[in-house]
Amino acid sequence: MNTTIPVPAPTSPSVAPPENNMLAIISLVAGILGWTLLPFLGSIAAVICGHLARADIRRAPIRYSGDGFAIAGLVLGWLGILFWLAVAFVFVAFFGGLVWLATQS
Repeated sequence: MNTTIPVPAPTSPSVAPPENNMLAIISLVAGILGWTLLPFLGSIAAVICGHLARADIRRAPIRYSGDGFAIAGLVLGWLGILFWLAVAFVFVAFFGGLVWLATQS
């Protein structure tokens, strides 16, 4: 009777998949909030967190993923900032024009 103990085949070490960078997720959420509940402040937070997240992801690409979240947050944040700056410009130009017209008469 031949009793041999089966030996498992050698396996390669398992590599954990990269985790999503939390700042990238925060950037995306803040970018959405910049267009809904927290105008301008959410956009600023999205831009700051997005740039920090992209820097982290570039420094440790094996550890972190989520570059798409960071880019989406950056785009939403910068568009929100540009939108609110344009709104402020139109507001100042409109009421400044009204004041100018009032001083002319």
